[in-house]
Amino acid sequence: MLEHKFMKEAIKEAKKAADKLEVPVGCVIVKDGKIIARAHNQKESKTDTTKHAEIIAIQKASKKLEAWRLLDCEMYVTLEPCSMCAGAMIQARIKKVYIGAMDEKTGACGSVLNLLQDYPFNHKVGIEIGIEKEECEKILKEFFKKLRQKK
Repeated sequence: MLEHKFMKEAIKEAKKAADKLEVPVGCVIVKDGKIIARAHNQKESKTDTTKHAEIIAIQKASKKLEAWRLLDCEMYVTLEPCSMCAGAMIQARIKKVYIGAMDEKTGACGSVLNLLQDYPFNHKVGIEIGIEKEECEKILKEFFKKLRQKK
């Protein structure tokens, strides 16, 4: 299934983040069955709170399409987006988001709250949860385990 193929690409991005000691979150944006943007977290390396994988991917996709409206685009992300990223997805008019692992602490797509569907914004983003869930969770758990061992 295509969902798994694209999530595996997002997982590759998450692994790049882990290699750079960034929280391992990866993201790809797809339009017409093709990846048009890929990104991973860069908060630490760029010392910028907003450098989440989803934000960077949205910026890259907008540049590629020369449009801020990412109509008919789908996002694949290894970890449930936070409120900042969920808001950016609404603003960008992302059609649907496929999420690997849920984030019970800061997730804004169904865990803590659901900005994408529970509020009367001018755009609703479709959600599918659990694509490659085990692998997405494993990457995060291993990353934080290694981080704790270094301290």
